[in-house]
Amino acid sequence: MTDPEHPHRRQNALTGEWILVSPHRTKRPWQGSQHSPQIENRPPYHPECYLCPRNSRAVGNRNPDYTGPYVFSNDFPALLPGVGVPESEHPLFQAQSASGTCRVLCFSERHDLTLPELERAAIERVVQVWAEQTEELGERYRWVQIFENKGELMGCSNPHPHGQVWASDFLPNEVSKEDRRQRDYFQSHRSPLLSDYAVHELAMQDRMVEMNDHWLAVVPWWAVWPFETLILPKRHAARLPDLSWDEQAALAELLRDLLTRYDNLFQTSFPYSMGWHGAPFSSQSTQPWMLHAHIYPPLLRSASVRKFMVGYEMLAEAQRDITAEHAAACLRECSTSHYRKATA
Repeated sequence: MTDPEHPHRRQNALTGEWILVSPHRTKRPWQGSQHSPQIENRPPYHPECYLCPRNSRAVGNRNPDYTGPYVFSNDFPALLPGVGVPESEHPLFQAQSASGTCRVLCFSERHDLTLPELERAAIERVVQVWAEQTEELGERYRWVQIFENKGELMGCSNPHPHGQVWASDFLPNEVSKEDRRQRDYFQSHRSPLLSDYAVHELAMQDRMVEMNDHWLAVVPWWAVWPFETLILPKRHAARLPDLSWDEQAALAELLRDLLTRYDNLFQTSFPYSMGWHGAPFSSQSTQPWMLHAHIYPPLLRSASVRKFMVGYEMLAEAQRDITAEHAAACLRECSTSHYRKATA
C-alpha cells in the first residue's frame, strides 16, 4: 500500500482514471473564497414556490394537492422525445441525435424537509418511486439517470427538496466508462467488479462510513471530492427495480443515517450531487453490473469553504488533499441524530 502521508496516485477502478492525493497540503492556509451557507429556516409551505402543492409553476401548470413524492415532466427539459437532427460522421465534426425525456421528483409536499429530515417511511416511498421510474422509462430508453442536486452551491434552482429523472436513447460519457470497465473486469475475473470491491471494503473497514444488513456506504479508495461516498448493495443487484422490499427499506434507513452524518459534519444542510448508476437497458448481460450510488459533496474544511475543480484538475487530473480514510473517519464520528432536530 502507499504511504498515506505523502503524495501518491490512486486509480478509479470504475473509470480507469487516476487521482493525485496530496495529504500534506491540509496544513496550507486558506484566504480564498468562502461561501456563505444558505439560510435553512424554511416554512413547510411557500406560496411562491413552483414545486409546493397547489401552486402554479413557471409555465402556468398547477401542481395538485399532493402528499409524498410527486413526479411531473420538466417544464424546461434538456432532452426531448423523438427529436432528430442531421448526423455527421466527419472525424472532426461528429454529431448524433439525442432523444429523451426529463422529469422532476418532489420528495414530499414539505418545502422545509430535505431527505435526511424525512421519516424513514417517507424516504422508502422515494426509493420506490426511483425504482418505478427506472422500470417505466427503461422500457423506452437505453439509460435512466436518477439524481439530486442539493443546495445553491450545486446549482439547485429551487429550494423545495427534489430530484430529477433524465432518460435518454444514448449512453452518457461517465456511464460508458463504467460500463466498459465493469464488462472488461467481468470477462477477466468472472465476477462483478463492484461485488469484489465491496468484499474488500467490508474486510478492511477503514473507508467504511455506514452499513446495515443490506447496504454499505464507503468513501471510495479513488474519491475525488473531499467527502465523496459510494453506496453499494451487499447482494448483487443490477438496477433499482431489482431490489426487494427489505432492501428498499434498508436503503431508506442507510440514506437517512448517511445524509444526516453529512449535515452534522459542519452543522449545515450539506450540498451535494447524488445519483444512481445501474445496468443500461440493452440486449447485453446485466451480470457485470452492480447497482450503486455516487454522492459528490463540494465542502472541504467548513460550511463556507468548498473544493474547486480548476487549474491542474481541469488541465491534467483530479487532486485531493485529505485522504479517503481520513474523510471516512470524520463522517463516522458524526451522529446519526440530525442536529436540527436536536436544537428544535
